[in-house]
Amino acid sequence: MIDPFDDDYYMKKALDEAYEAYDKGEVPVGAVIVMNNQIIARGHNLTEQLNDVTAHAEMQAFTAAANFLGGKYLQDCTLYVTLEPCQMCAGASYWTQIGKIVYGASDVQRGYSKLNTLLHPKTKVVSGIREEECSKLLKDFFLSRRDLN
Repeated sequence: MIDPFDDDYYMKKALDEAYEAYDKGEVPVGAVIVMNNQIIARGHNLTEQLNDVTAHAEMQAFTAAANFLGGKYLQDCTLYVTLEPCQMCAGASYWTQIGKIVYGASDVQRGYSKLNTLLHPKTKVVSGIREEECSKLLKDFFLSRRDLN
């Protein structure tokens, strides 16, 4: 039997958040946090709107999930994010003790794996889910920004 609530399904929901960021002129990265097949938090980049370099999609989602759960630990949760977490977001994920991270596109310049940032030892990682769509959205965004200049 096919599980309709698989990694692909939730990455599509994270992509919906990324498109929302794109529409706001933000770098199009989106995230959702899932627990027991329920989305408990959503986030997308808000660094320009909030004038805050820490307002990454993951950080928005971590805060929303902690508020939803009434606690700071997310061991039973999965983070779906369209771009590999940066060093800051990977560090935050360490402190949340998130159970699993699923990301779409790799970030070969600023991703946590390139910078050897440690995740929590119990955090599982899956990469490459809807990678082509996640990468294309980012490339299209940056191409459109170059065209404006």
